[in-house]
Amino acid sequence: MNNTEYKEAIEKLNLWSKHYYVLDDPITTDEVYDRLYHEVVDYEEKNPSEVLENSPTQRVGDLISDGFKKEPHLSRMWSLEDVFDREGLEKWLIKTYKLDRNITFYCEPKYDGASLNLIYENGVLVKGITRGDGTVGELITQNVKTINSIPLTIEYKEIIEIRGEVVIFKDEFEKINEQRLANGEALFANPRNAAAGSLRQLDSSITASRNLVFLPYGVGEDELPHKLMHKKMEFIYGLGFRRPPERAVCKDIEEIESIYKQMVHDRDSYSMMLDGMVIKVDEISSQIDMGYTVKVPRFAVAYKFPAVEKITTVKEIVLQVGRTGAITPVAIVEPTDIDGVVVERATLHNFDEIERKDIRLGDKVIILRSGDVIPKIIKVLTRERDGSEKKFPKPTHCPICSSELLQEEVLLKCQNLECDARVVNSIMYFASKPCLNIDGLGVKIVEALFVSGLVKSVVDLFDLTLEKLLELEGFKEKKSQNLLNSLENAKGSDYWRFINSLGIEHIGEVASKTLAESFGFEFVNATKEQIIECDGIGEEMAESVLEFVRVNRETIERLQSILQPKEPIKREEAAENPFKAKTVVLTGTMSESRGAIKEMLEALGAKVSGSVSKKTDFLIYGEDAGSKYDKAVKLGVQTLSESEMRELV
Repeated sequence: MNNTEYKEAIEKLNLWSKHYYVLDDPITTDEVYDRLYHEVVDYEEKNPSEVLENSPTQRVGDLISDGFKKEPHLSRMWSLEDVFDREGLEKWLIKTYKLDRNITFYCEPKYDGASLNLIYENGVLVKGITRGDGTVGELITQNVKTINSIPLTIEYKEIIEIRGEVVIFKDEFEKINEQRLANGEALFANPRNAAAGSLRQLDSSITASRNLVFLPYGVGEDELPHKLMHKKMEFIYGLGFRRPPERAVCKDIEEIESIYKQMVHDRDSYSMMLDGMVIKVDEISSQIDMGYTVKVPRFAVAYKFPAVEKITTVKEIVLQVGRTGAITPVAIVEPTDIDGVVVERATLHNFDEIERKDIRLGDKVIILRSGDVIPKIIKVLTRERDGSEKKFPKPTHCPICSSELLQEEVLLKCQNLECDARVVNSIMYFASKPCLNIDGLGVKIVEALFVSGLVKSVVDLFDLTLEKLLELEGFKEKKSQNLLNSLENAKGSDYWRFINSLGIEHIGEVASKTLAESFGFEFVNATKEQIIECDGIGEEMAESVLEFVRVNRETIERLQSILQPKEPIKREEAAENPFKAKTVVLTGTMSESRGAIKEMLEALGAKVSGSVSKKTDFLIYGEDAGSKYDKAVKLGVQTLSESEMRELV
């Protein structure tokens, strides 16, 4: 490699890195990147005087500091005034409109991380400074250079301060805590704490290992000519920084409320944690005229999201038995208001989670509520313990039917199909469309049948008679007869539907079809080795099938005798075609039902999936294609209209 080739390699590596870390659009493989990277390392070791400032080798953290020195910002980093609801927003707008009526507003996410100020001179990153008190922060340039989403050089040559937030993405946060747990280290309470702690490591190699992400939100000292804030930020993103997941320019309160509600709705789907939305006057000349109070700028405000974390106390732990028999521990906590909802329960996932977090009865804990899902305990405040807290023992028998529980990986399961806790949910699943599709078995009817004592298991459904049903309150003759007809029509269904209706843990529609086609009626006699040989079925799934059959063989055989499902004819291998062995997703309205098109594609040897991923080969769309189509385009998945698909067939 000569000097010209070295410079070309630097440009290529930086382009690949930008696509990977900033644009989320990889354009090469890790292997190709690593090969060229090591060629650059070899060249720089032989020619240390020629090392370029924007070389990716300059990102590697290898210095250990004995402390950070204080460093002043070129211009002050201000805090923002907070508002928490529409009323607070209206008051802020009234004050702002008094200063200038002819304004619009630029809205962007308020990231929940650690603030950072970057200073570039002559296009080179020269300083990275923490926020500190807003006037003076800590100089952490070496650590900042390890963050891949921060360009080491930019095209703009004047002195400029670029402000933003350093965050850790939620999935990376989980990985870090798993590693800390394995190392016996204290866990980070949330991604914000993890980001702040990672940014200020004296050993820069630790910072480099944490996959931090920088998200710009503003500019300090600069000579940019832009008259509108959103245009100025567009220029900043164009220098090689990550764009926000959502932003908008709004002309009034209704438009501000609309984008705010959208961000609140989408907050759980973002890669990073947000704690609100920042609203700034878009016109920069108006910002200058409005100026600042002693504490905050008059032209900007933080519209905070509703609180999702609160401290409460664990009063009790109760056990729930799900449809598949999985035992889920649930914490009963002191009633706590989170985001306008009084929370009294928090999921504990499984007993390994209780042991890992060392959750005890009487503990003070931090609970997190995300969207509409049940809250979870994210941290135990062990320093608050007074000695009265008690450990919760792992159960050995089902709390409902007293059957011995099966330990499967981290799960405890009751395998008894006739367990009262499983019956209602099992019947609902048994009757659902992907299973036996029994009309008339809604939740209220199933509960009425169960409470009356007529149905204590799935098998009992087929002992129902018109006389028995008419004795129940609310069951008229027509309604009762329709239910009996639906039960009769369930007989003779495809065998895969029968297997699917049993509700075996880890066995869904695709695995049920595989078992049906591989073994037919003999699936109950299949060995572990035979099941594992089936395409798409692993050891855990095989164990689940075997254990379920062991506990419920008699019930399975009785149901099979009653329902007389159709044993599948072994499908011949499909002839070669564009869809054979390909993963396909369907979306939109088509000329016939998607179910019919799905069957046609499966007959061609395709695997039809319900969601788009990088492993999807084709997305086939009809009219009114929605988010699946958008995701496919973003991931580069090949899209076909229905007519294009039929031409290929």
